[in-house]
Amino acid sequence: MRVLAVCFVLIAQSFLAASAAAEQADQTDSSATITCDFADEKEITVQYNVSVMSDKDQPRNGKIWLPGGSPLTLFTQVPLILNHVELAVGAYTLYVIPNKKEWTLVVSKNVTDPKKYDEKQDLVRAPMEIGGVDSPPKRLQASFAHIAPKQCSIRLYYETTGAFVEFNEK
Repeated sequence: MRVLAVCFVLIAQSFLAASAAAEQADQTDSSATITCDFADEKEITVQYNVSVMSDKDQPRNGKIWLPGGSPLTLFTQVPLILNHVELAVGAYTLYVIPNKKEWTLVVSKNVTDPKKYDEKQDLVRAPMEIGGVDSPPKRLQASFAHIAPKQCSIRLYYETTGAFVEFNEK
């Protein structure tokens, strides 16, 4: 009976340790991923940094913004249209240029050294609609809204601003 009790305690402790380690890993993971599925089961995915931003990472009007020190990364399984420009299947870097009255989403072909923004690598710039946010997040939050069979809207929220732009499947 005593051996059974010891085994039970050891098993319970190992479950608690594994649970604590998983919780700690979730807290230290600084990336998030969002996806949007089109009607033909192809998808687009964006990975972005959700870590707490330092003063140097804060958005500045008219300047390229790297939330948490990193741009967003777009992966697409299907050709897309953004602001009348076609993006082929592949990976891209997304930058954001915030302003008081509008934000701009920049798609760059530079995926090898994305922390060094190079305007010559830009493929398309798309104006984003902006609106107010009732419960402002303290970190960048991103999501996709599937608004039509061949249309996904990326939504970026930071502090009191929400910014939106649509990707269309070609």
